[in-house]
Amino acid sequence: MAKSFRKRIFSRTKTIFFLFSLFSCFPALVFSTPQDSVSLALENARWQSTKTLTYDPGYTRIPYPGGDVPIERGVCSDVIIRAFRGAGVDLQVLVHQDMAKSFSAYPHIWGLARPDTNIDHRRVPNLMKFFQRMGKSLPVTLVASDYLPGDVVAWRLPGGLLHVGIVMTELARDNKTPLVAHNIGQGAKIEDVLFRFEILGHYRYF
Repeated sequence: MAKSFRKRIFSRTKTIFFLFSLFSCFPALVFSTPQDSVSLALENARWQSTKTLTYDPGYTRIPYPGGDVPIERGVCSDVIIRAFRGAGVDLQVLVHQDMAKSFSAYPHIWGLARPDTNIDHRRVPNLMKFFQRMGKSLPVTLVASDYLPGDVVAWRLPGGLLHVGIVMTELARDNKTPLVAHNIGQGAKIEDVLFRFEILGHYRYF
């Protein structure tokens, strides 16, 4: 009986030692926080502002998962997609999975009969619907402090087109309005545009 007891103690000790070793080797897996994800997303958005130099809305066949158009070009939604991938979140996969499950819940303004992994996640209305369906929507206000770093904002431009960007830590000249990383036609930039257009959606994923 004493021998059996010693075996149980030895087995539990090995298990505890293994878990301790695992946690020590991979602290990010155990202690990662939403703030870590935000920091990684914003770091990627800043990186894009030095790499994505043009606006190109053309349809492009891309791999799945992890597909992307060349970094030197893209559209507004690509800023969000790349920033989220920098934080380990693949919107191409997540949007496709949700659309495959609930295709009728998404906008039908492009004449598609089924999901398309090349383009679905790159369309602003689909991103807005995805964030809404995931319970990530927040109230739309004109109060600068309501918009935190990492938040995604969707606008309606004066011509009626939809636009999207990600809120950064940097502030505008008023020292209270956060700047936004976006691509509105001249590549990815970090600018004071939060309240320049009509805000349609405000989302906090992380």
